[in-house]
Amino acid sequence: MDIHRLMIFCKVIDLQSFTRAAEAVSLTQPTVSEHIRALEESLGEKLVDRLGREILPTPAGKVLYRYAREIVQLRDKAVQAIGKFKGNLSGTLHVGASTIPGTYILPRLVGTFKASYPSIQITLRIGGSGEIVQKILDGKVEFGIIGARWDEKRILLEEIYSDELVLAVYKGHPWEGRENVELDELAGMPFILRERSSGTRMVMAQALDAAGFAPSLLNVVAEMGSTEAVREAVKARIGISIISSYAVKEDIERNSLCAVPLKEICIHRSFFLAQRKNREVSPLCSAFLEHLRTEG
Repeated sequence: MDIHRLMIFCKVIDLQSFTRAAEAVSLTQPTVSEHIRALEESLGEKLVDRLGREILPTPAGKVLYRYAREIVQLRDKAVQAIGKFKGNLSGTLHVGASTIPGTYILPRLVGTFKASYPSIQITLRIGGSGEIVQKILDGKVEFGIIGARWDEKRILLEEIYSDELVLAVYKGHPWEGRENVELDELAGMPFILRERSSGTRMVMAQALDAAGFAPSLLNVVAEMGSTEAVREAVKARIGISIISSYAVKEDIERNSLCAVPLKEICIHRSFFLAQRKNREVSPLCSAFLEHLRTEG
């Protein structure tokens, strides 16, 4: 069975499109279609269903996809291992991260790593902590950096970075310049939350609950799918929010947002390196993880 053909098949399933898969592997769409047809003929099974513009795997296609991904990944590991042996590490590494580490921590570390290994490519996928955990389990990323301790037996967690969540208010807000704010006062102010799968939201809710304030008392006026959206919403005076200090550092320095201390509570959080248990990482991934631990 041709590994190149299996790689193309995986791209078609991943992207759910012959056209997008063709663009990704620098082939024409008819050529990609011919590879899939030849693969189906060699196995005697239909592998994909064409539902309009969407491509989905058949039951047989799902079985093949699981093994095809492993075969392609093993090939990539072998190429990387030889490259590392020759002192010329190369290849592509797929990494996942929740919003804060993906936006404010990892880009700098990716840059310094690429300075040492210019031939490598790193694909960084940013999403909620739950989304990143699922990508790790599905094998779509080799590891992730997430913002909450995740209760998943198949995932191995290692505390790697830290952060503080701060109460951010817009300029001119009644609380601007206050020495501190009582937790009970939060219930009376329009409040902006991240989405439910967000690590920031989970850590905030746990900390408020532990301090005796029920998160359900918050006057939620909006839920945002990213930290950047929360920042902009606070600056637009839609409401206030408890947000990462990494995210608002420049806004506070530029005096476009204010951080107001919460009385008798300081919300610290950890970022965790998340990996699939018992899954051997590629040489490229191993080198990058070493870089994260020493340079981060």
